[in-house]
Amino acid sequence: MKALLEAGVHFGHQTRRWNPTMKKYIFTQRNGIHIIDLQQTLGMLNTVYQEMVDLVAQGGKVLFVGTKRQAQEVIQSEAERCGMLYVNQRWLGGTMTNFQTIRTRITYMLELQQKRDQGYFRVLPKKEGVKLRDKLNRLEKYFTGVRDMTEVPKAIFVIDIGREDICIAEARRMGVDIFAIVDSDCDPNLVDHIIPGNDDAVRS
Repeated sequence: MKALLEAGVHFGHQTRRWNPTMKKYIFTQRNGIHIIDLQQTLGMLNTVYQEMVDLVAQGGKVLFVGTKRQAQEVIQSEAERCGMLYVNQRWLGGTMTNFQTIRTRITYMLELQQKRDQGYFRVLPKKEGVKLRDKLNRLEKYFTGVRDMTEVPKAIFVIDIGREDICIAEARRMGVDIFAIVDSDCDPNLVDHIIPGNDDAVRS
């Protein structure tokens, strides 16, 4: 509980920006800011943790999603730490609903990486080599975090469900379990497993 307080997990948004469906997770308001009930947050955090452990123990892959600036670094580092997938740049429509096309792009990226590592780019005419490097850089920007994704993941973990609305819609359509940190301005009904909390602060 102390760690949650120190990280500012309890700070929601301005009261005028709230989503009424979050009412049961709001403890109070202070200086025009909603304060999230950390007793509930802690209990739901522990529940989500165990559900994640069980899912991964059964061989399920989790895709971590957070594309806003504050989330990008932590999404990448935590996903890499636990050997999972991540998207921390722009969500590409069809990542789950049109997975085979996405997988084709990933395969192409891997082929270009192999050619680069074998020195193929260096023997090409300069203009052509530069063009391929630029193409590879763009592919790596968007697909590095999902390079090992060989099928639609069993679950996603999302920071800021309002911003990641396309991702959420794809997951719901595909029957993918949705875990998320849900702030006071969001609709928890869009998520299967919620952790009420501040989705803006890096420490949170």
